[in-house]
Amino acid sequence: MNANKTWRERAVHALIFEVLAVALTAPVLSWVMKMPMAHAGLLTLMISLVAMTWNMIFNSLFDRIERHWRLVRTMAMRMVHATAFEAGLVAIVVPLVAWWLDMSLLDALILDIGLLLFFLPYTFVFNLAYDKLRATLLKKRIFAGS
Repeated sequence: MNANKTWRERAVHALIFEVLAVALTAPVLSWVMKMPMAHAGLLTLMISLVAMTWNMIFNSLFDRIERHWRLVRTMAMRMVHATAFEAGLVAIVVPLVAWWLDMSLLDALILDIGLLLFFLPYTFVFNLAYDKLRATLLKKRIFAGS
């Protein structure tokens, strides 16, 4: 599969990922934290904007490493990808959550671990599905031109 993705495709990928993530997490966060939906929604939107930016940067770097080392995106590599992405995001998001919810960094980290338990499998499954759909569309485009 062609790992060369344009910045536009990366933006679309990140946007789809984040819109679905906000739709899934904002209501749950509101319920679990007993906070107004608007407050939870704004927090998830802020996290989403950070995550979208990180997604494009991280995936661009990951694709370069993949090409340079001629790595194959096996299931194990997908697990490394998802774990590394989430670790970087945790480092960025925990201070934001602590500030927004006026809690300690430790409490924000504990809350973020809860989100991480959702996002690790979500990231893995979303990217697997996205790559399969992308490969199918690229193949159809290639064969349509033949």
